Amino acid sequence: MKRLRTAKGRKVSSTKWLERQLNDPYVKRAKAEGYRSRAAYKLIELDDRFGFLKGAERVVDLGVAPGGWTQVVRGRVPKATVVGIDFLPTEPIEGATLLQLDFMDETAPDRLREALGGPADLVLSDMAANTVGHPQTDHLRTMALVEAGLDFAGEVLKPGGAYVAKVLAGGADNTLVAELKRRFATVKHAKPPASRKGSSEWYVVAQGFKG
Repeated sequence: MKRLRTAKGRKVSSTKWLERQLNDPYVKRAKAEGYRSRAAYKLIELDDRFGFLKGAERVVDLGVAPGGWTQVVRGRVPKATVVGIDFLPTEPIEGATLLQLDFMDETAPDRLREALGGPADLVLSDMAANTVGHPQTDHLRTMALVEAGLDFAGEVLKPGGAYVAKVLAGGADNTLVAELKRRFATVKHAKPPASRKGSSEWYVVAQGFKG
């Protein structure tokens, strides 16, 4: 196991994160295979299990930075129209339209729809609120993003489409699950192997949009 030679001036949490990165097989694999982040493998593993990318013609990537998920989409469905949005800058990805804008900005939905040019087959959300270290607050803030993503998905998805979103420990709450089940034929929770065991993140995969 690699250890950092010196941790002088670093917080303990920062040192642990850096050591974990150095020893993470997914980080090494991402570098070797040209993905911008290890998160790419979360989407690969979820798609291998649920098959939501198959035949997709229009895909939205909410919280796109640094771009790993869009790279996977471009690789698996090269002919698809892919539109990503993030308030952080994202280096260009060939064949994808990337918007630097907060998804919660009131102009964001219209700009995404305009770039899509038609109804979406899939809305992906790897968005998470900046954590404040208080579990209940962090959960509520992230779930608000999941709900906002669901509202948007309800506006742009074609019948049969899918919504895949990151949630935190415990998954989507009962009210949100009920709403997902009302709008989609199947709703499943999953924790892909690439998601670190100590991480609180899970994903909700809703397929078969009822329109």
